[in-house]
Amino acid sequence: MPTTAPAAPAPDASAASASGLADVTASDSTLRRFLHGLPGVDAVGLEARAASLGTRSIKTTAKAYALDLAISMVDLTTLEGADTPGKVRALGAKAVHPDPTDRATPSAAAVCVYPDMVPFAKEAVAGSDVKVASVATAFPAGRASMAVKLADVREAVAAGADEVDMVIDRGAFLSGNYLKVHDEITAVKETCGTSARLKVIFETGELSTYDNIRRASWLGMLAGADFIKTSTGKVAVNATPANTLLMLEAVRDFRAQTGVQIGVKPAGGIRTAKDAIKFLVLVNETAGADWLDNHWFRFGASSLLNDLLMQRQKLATGRYSGPDYVTVD
Repeated sequence: MPTTAPAAPAPDASAASASGLADVTASDSTLRRFLHGLPGVDAVGLEARAASLGTRSIKTTAKAYALDLAISMVDLTTLEGADTPGKVRALGAKAVHPDPTDRATPSAAAVCVYPDMVPFAKEAVAGSDVKVASVATAFPAGRASMAVKLADVREAVAAGADEVDMVIDRGAFLSGNYLKVHDEITAVKETCGTSARLKVIFETGELSTYDNIRRASWLGMLAGADFIKTSTGKVAVNATPANTLLMLEAVRDFRAQTGVQIGVKPAGGIRTAKDAIKFLVLVNETAGADWLDNHWFRFGASSLLNDLLMQRQKLATGRYSGPDYVTVD
């Protein structure tokens, strides 16, 4: 089961040029024309397809593989005002060895923390393949000056973050100021340099329509996102099968047009192994097997890991151990 992958290919300017996307971001008017020229989303059809794919049955052998794959895709996250170095170290230890009683259990993909907690997370996962991700750009609201946002990113990268999760300016996006959003993403990407991959969070629950989610997906990819991410986990509506399916279609179509592969991360609200497997089916049936790897697909859901571990133990022993047999995040 793949848990690591080669570095993502750098965006290919010639591919973008050949695909007719080179001039899309030349001005606000060209960007607006492109984004509003994307096909409209059939909401009924989208939700029906997502629901249909969620009914697929998984055999025992495939389920064991899917559980391990899902574990390897989890970004263990703590983003609370009460976070302490000790809590972050404990989360990092769990990411490296999710089930201390079974060292065959895959490691999680990453630990996601605030910038000031990055050094403690790096210490906890040292010597493993687990990445350290840091939220930035005035997470979760994104209401700060560009100087403050970029300082946030610089702090995270300087502390050793392997990945940066930024939030877009939803107010600018909803006002139709797409070029401002594009330029902010581009500036953050440049600040990440070559040492950190960039995840761009749309907060889909605040974008109101599926058409907006499709536009945000393409906007993020055009600006240089390495990953597009549904949500912060801090609002009422976060990742859903439908909005994740829509984003998977976007990355599939973007690669077909440019040759550049972009990752997807649904975050918030995915709590059970059953839910996670449904999302893996969405990935396989929409974007394809190339995305079934934690380099290209992640779950932003800490509570999910415990249920994955319990279901894994049940497959191995025939007994459901219950939550008392896994560590509390």
